[in-house]
Amino acid sequence: MYSFHNFLCSVTQITKELLYEEKGANSVAWNTEFDDMLCFAGQNQLKIKTGNFPVHAQRMQGFVVGFTGSKVFCLHALAVQAMDVPQSAPLYRYVEQKEFTLAYRVACLGVTESDWRLLAWEALKHMNFDIARKGFIRVRDIRYIELVNTVEATRKGQLSVAPDVDKKNKTMLQAEILAYQGKFHLAAKLLSDCDEAPKAIQLFSDLRMWDEAKKYAAASKSIDVKQLVQDQAKWAEDVHDWRAATEMYLASGNVLKAVQLMGARGWFNDLMDVVQKQDCDAKVLATCAEFLLQAGKFKQCRDVYLKIGDFDSLMKMHIACQDWEEAVRLAQKHKDKIKNVADVYVPYAEWLTTQDRYEDALAAYTSAKRPDQCIKLLEQLIASAVFETRFKDASYYHWRLCDEMLSTIQATSPEGVTEAEKVKIEQALAHEASADVYYAYSLIFAYTDEPFTTLLPETLFHTSRFLLNTLGKHMAPPPGVSLARIVFTLAQHAQQLEAYKLARQMYERLHQMRVRTEWQTTVDVTSMTLQTKPYSDREDLLPIDYRSSTTNPLLHPNGHGDVCVHSGHPFVRSFASFDGLPLVEFQPTSDLSDEEALALLEMLPSATDDNNQENGKWKTTDAGTSQSMKLDDDESGQPEERAVAMASGAQLFERALNKQSIPRGSPYRVLQIDGKVLASLKPNEVFVVKYPTKALRWKFYKNMIPEIKVHFSPSCRKFFHEDDFEFEYLRDGCCAYCRLPELDEEAKP
Repeated sequence: MYSFHNFLCSVTQITKELLYEEKGANSVAWNTEFDDMLCFAGQNQLKIKTGNFPVHAQRMQGFVVGFTGSKVFCLHALAVQAMDVPQSAPLYRYVEQKEFTLAYRVACLGVTESDWRLLAWEALKHMNFDIARKGFIRVRDIRYIELVNTVEATRKGQLSVAPDVDKKNKTMLQAEILAYQGKFHLAAKLLSDCDEAPKAIQLFSDLRMWDEAKKYAAASKSIDVKQLVQDQAKWAEDVHDWRAATEMYLASGNVLKAVQLMGARGWFNDLMDVVQKQDCDAKVLATCAEFLLQAGKFKQCRDVYLKIGDFDSLMKMHIACQDWEEAVRLAQKHKDKIKNVADVYVPYAEWLTTQDRYEDALAAYTSAKRPDQCIKLLEQLIASAVFETRFKDASYYHWRLCDEMLSTIQATSPEGVTEAEKVKIEQALAHEASADVYYAYSLIFAYTDEPFTTLLPETLFHTSRFLLNTLGKHMAPPPGVSLARIVFTLAQHAQQLEAYKLARQMYERLHQMRVRTEWQTTVDVTSMTLQTKPYSDREDLLPIDYRSSTTNPLLHPNGHGDVCVHSGHPFVRSFASFDGLPLVEFQPTSDLSDEEALALLEMLPSATDDNNQENGKWKTTDAGTSQSMKLDDDESGQPEERAVAMASGAQLFERALNKQSIPRGSPYRVLQIDGKVLASLKPNEVFVVKYPTKALRWKFYKNMIPEIKVHFSPSCRKFFHEDDFEFEYLRDGCCAYCRLPELDEEAKP
């Protein structure tokens, strides 16, 4: 209650206790909506008193006649006026005293939106969720209403903890509220005070306030500043500040990410600065090399690969640049450091084929250990060579294909060959036979289609006989091979060499064929001329089989191949003149392996030939692939005993031939020789044919007439008259069949 006397306004309780008095008042009024608020006028001022708070004064003339909410009604000059009075001051006072209920009542009298927000935030800060919710409802802020609900739910879940923990939880909630208010530094300080510096750092990191985050990280020993710098770098990357991001990644130690940014932006000078550092790991340097390679900076890229020892990538770089010479040199020099040499040789071979360097391409595929690609290329080369009538090339490629297929056989013995490998072996041997046919046919084709030839008539005669015997009567010739050319060549040279019977047979055969127009007259006239010649062949032209010591017709009457009609023994021909060689095939008995047989053959030293016996102390040794001469000073060598031994060896072989003679019409069987006979043979009279696979047994041949010098080429497994081979070798510098310079290799130490 209040009393008013002599301009003295007194406010007392019911108990007459004086609460407040004010002098100079001429009128007073209580707020009808808030019991603890009154106003009084006097001395041209309006004063408002709320609770125990100081008086709030403002200018006003007249008398107070009423006070409702935030409006004061005053009488002045016979007129009543309504005046708005602010309620912010009492609101702030109640908030300071944490009297949020009274503060809310004051706010309801009429305050601004900012005052409502102040009340709501302060109430939320002090966990008065009802007042906070009502405050945000007043300003219609849905987002913060949800915040109040979230904080309230979190707080309710924390009430059952210890007091000290509860205090920490409450402080963290207050920090969160301050953060929502935008008072980040205060929020971070609260988090730091309750030992939650990582959350403070996370707060500043989320706000991209990196300097503030670094301060808290530096003050906290548990926080890695480098990680913070990396987060800052990621943010710089997000805002496309590439330079800053790169520098921060480097500062944080994430050199790989920095290098990736440098390479993507094309900052190659910066990349080279990174490369020149000594502490870079291989992964970082490899990434630098990739970007340098993409930019075409091959020299710098090469230096990087050499620095880290990445020869595989260096080799791929040379391949990409088509610097094949350097790539191959690298593969050969560092083959132990390269994972797969096929990575260089296969693309190198493909490039070589585009340059028509097929021999080098085959060698590259062989080095890459890719027989499948080698076989595929050889098949293409064969088809191309036949189409272009390059029959010697076709022969060579067939031989290469045979060896390539045999080299892929995995079996280590003839007994361990699988069915699939047997099929592959048959195909390989068929290619070898095709190689022989095409090689021989190249001589025939040169005679019939080229302007002139240096081949002897005997050579063409034997070559055409070999082809007709090999092809037989019922076998279709290989692609590109013309029987008419072969028969025409044989017919002409049979007549020239007085083999009239064979010539008449060939001309009769030509009458049944379609031949060239320019040949037709020759065929007709010569056929008539031959009617005046005897129906017989020169006896010295008839081939001799040294297995059965029998004479054979010039052509096999049954067309069973180039074999003896009596024993079935294949004729062994010189692949220069194609006449027969005095060689007999034999095989060690089943109780001896090929290696054991060869060891027995090499036990006895070579005997001297007749010419050397007249030279006294000089002795010649011929091992098949090499020859040597030495001065023999050993007078106690007992040459008579050695001669007897050699003679007995020849007799043992002749005895084996007679014992294992083959009746006419019986299937051919290879001559079987036991260890005793093998040990008695002269090594320089025996030739061993070895295939590039262990799945096939070696073939052994004995020279039945040692006076006829025979050369054996181990690479292509072909025989030659020694004089013919030397002549062609001097002309071509290699074996005419396999094109390998074998004599040069033998001459090397």
